[in-house]
Amino acid sequence: MPEGDVVWRTARQLDQALAGRVLKRSDFRVPRFATADLTGQVVTGTVSRGKHLLTRVDGGRTVHTHLRMDGSWRIRPASDYLPRDHRIRLILGNDEQQALGYLLGVVEIVPTKHEQRIVGHLGPDLLGPDWDTAEAVRRLRADPARPIGEALLDQRNLAGVGNLFLTEMLFLRGVSPWRSVGQVEDLDALVELGQRLLDANKTRIEQVTTGDTAPGRRTWAYRRAGRPCRRCGTTISRAEQGVAGEERSRFWCPACQR
Repeated sequence: MPEGDVVWRTARQLDQALAGRVLKRSDFRVPRFATADLTGQVVTGTVSRGKHLLTRVDGGRTVHTHLRMDGSWRIRPASDYLPRDHRIRLILGNDEQQALGYLLGVVEIVPTKHEQRIVGHLGPDLLGPDWDTAEAVRRLRADPARPIGEALLDQRNLAGVGNLFLTEMLFLRGVSPWRSVGQVEDLDALVELGQRLLDANKTRIEQVTTGDTAPGRRTWAYRRAGRPCRRCGTTISRAEQGVAGEERSRFWCPACQR
């Protein structure tokens, strides 16, 4: 699933392509909003909130989209040929640019004044103006028995972390994904590290946590199961974690992350 850095960058791309311009094309290819038409409306801006995208138009309406596992937005000149592609869920375009939403997990129109019903439950956004380390830590500590690997992915605690950054945060801090929240000695340092990692990657195409941009050397533990730890040489482990039906892979070094 695209993480907070990718969603942040996508919001900026949509904002640059659409904000301040009149929509000349509005094509919702989802059953619930198939008849919706925003042509003639001015896009006032697009912002990210955790992993959610909010594109606002005048008249008090917001187009809410979520990339989920496979979604993406692609920006193309308005003059380009529009592909016949069943994966496209939404098209928003003006005289200069058109934004094509592929395999979007969520597409809906909501009153802008009701945006909080969609994103109000989220914790502080690691890349947002509301980022608050103390509040994120307070939310995590509310369930001290929960494994830290599950708690960090809960967007109600802090918004924007996905499995890649979760893996790298825990490796760099030497914390096992199965350690309980209450046993993590410095939660402040852990979540601040997550904020720095996302911030460092928000303008990159490839996500890098090691400082080495060479292919195959960009992460410490993520998707490196069966390979030697870059620090100690111990074989990186992999296992599933999470409630039934929502398990996610965890990668960790048994020696570095006790």
